[in-house]
Amino acid sequence: MTGTERKTLNKYYPPDFDPRKIPKGRFEPNRQYVIRCMAPFNMRCNTCGEYIYKGKKFNARRETVQDEDYLGLSLFRFYIRCPGCLAEITFKTDLKNCDYTQEHGATRLFEAEKLLRQEQEKVQKQEEEDKTNPMKMLETRTKMSRFEMESLERLEELREINMRKLKPNYEKILKDMEKEKQENLKRQEQEDEDFPKIKPKEEKQIKKAKIGVVDQKKLIKNLIVRKKLPSADQEKLDDHDNQIKKQSLQNILCDYGSSSSNDSE
Repeated sequence: MTGTERKTLNKYYPPDFDPRKIPKGRFEPNRQYVIRCMAPFNMRCNTCGEYIYKGKKFNARRETVQDEDYLGLSLFRFYIRCPGCLAEITFKTDLKNCDYTQEHGATRLFEAEKLLRQEQEKVQKQEEEDKTNPMKMLETRTKMSRFEMESLERLEELREINMRKLKPNYEKILKDMEKEKQENLKRQEQEDEDFPKIKPKEEKQIKKAKIGVVDQKKLIKNLIVRKKLPSADQEKLDDHDNQIKKQSLQNILCDYGSSSSNDSE
């Protein structure tokens, strides 16, 4: 049949045409169709380890899955070949989860989005069950409280183990020692400032006591034994020394009396 004959509105039927003689078309139940499709998810070939990423195009063979459906809807299976080693990989539709299921020939890679969706569905289902069954809700609460207590105890144990294994921080020790030293110096300076100062009168008394000590030392120096002289001269010298001694003693006594009177005032 040519292109022009295909587009005609009327067909020619000969006079001896008998439609009962036309053989019926027999389609196999597992008939396969060659289609163009893309990889629905990331996968890795089990034979050569080649990574096949989502969206890669393939010339695939499609067939209807036998003895399996979802709410009366047919499921389809797809056959593709690995671009690295030409190993056959199959996956089929998953109408329940609006996704595809990996069958054999490859391993589906981890997908965080799918895991999150599954967890959300699980939580939603659990909440619905808890609302309809109060005993179930009570059991879940007790389990959660027990789990929380166990996790806190485990955390305390880990903290104790870490404190035992903790090494000494030498920098911190040196800083603490330096800080303690500075505090001691400040405290010592404060004590020195708070110590009572010497009054002016006490300073005068100390000076006078020092002067008296000096005078006594001079007196002792004058009493040193000198070279012997003749008896007459020796007597005169002794008398002179005695007079000097008496005069110095009188001066010392006068100074002592004046200092005591000033103290009493």
